[in-house]
Amino acid sequence: MKQRTVTAIIAGLIFIPIVLLGGTLFTLFVYLLASIAIFELMRMKKIARYSVSSLIILLFMWALMLPEINSYELSSFVTKAELSLVTVLLLLSYTVLVNNKFTFDDAGFLLISAVYVGMGFYYLIETRIEGGLDYVFYALFVVWATDTGAYVFGRMFGKRKLWPKISPKKTVEGALGGVVLACITAVIFQIFHPLHSSMFILIAVTILISVAGQIGDLVESAFKRHYLVKDSGNILPGHGGVLDRFDSLIFMLPVLHLINFIP
Repeated sequence: MKQRTVTAIIAGLIFIPIVLLGGTLFTLFVYLLASIAIFELMRMKKIARYSVSSLIILLFMWALMLPEINSYELSSFVTKAELSLVTVLLLLSYTVLVNNKFTFDDAGFLLISAVYVGMGFYYLIETRIEGGLDYVFYALFVVWATDTGAYVFGRMFGKRKLWPKISPKKTVEGALGGVVLACITAVIFQIFHPLHSSMFILIAVTILISVAGQIGDLVESAFKRHYLVKDSGNILPGHGGVLDRFDSLIFMLPVLHLINFIP
């Protein structure tokens, strides 16, 4: 517990000022987080970090995170669809060139990982740019409240397992408690920093993204259980890796944008 607390304080002292500053520094920091996260997934799948396939997928993910992707163009001659197609062709060609030492399964895994991590962190950048600090901190507070509520309510009232094959400790009562505390937190946030004219809509959105965040947490747990690893990484002592800390957020933020909640 002491190690977790110290790590959380140090991480907060680094992360929060960078969020407050925004701009290029924030964007570069998010790129760094995304790069570490995809390397964590490669480690789970036992794909070499220093290989042609890793370089291809890293460049693909970075391109997905560019702001221009919002208009479906990286330039006047390369579109999002074309970039994805080129990446697929390169990875499939690489499987042949190395005599299937790099397999079709590996290629599929890397493509899904790049979209999952890249677009998740892309929307973190977009939230900071489009919505400003209020929306970034709203999302962070909902994540923290959901995690805290799920833990506390799960410990106090948890009886029915939520998804025992994926995450044995999670309970239905805990999941509901996470949503409730997230809604309470959102109401308090709305009082001091109004995000929407309708409190009803804010609560409905909060329920939706709290559930999305918990699904994101379960997805990452499924990755770890499938590949038989305890944590996605060890860069954050006591907390695991980047994905262990951002799995809920990068699932939640795309939902906020897809429903056009962020102006």
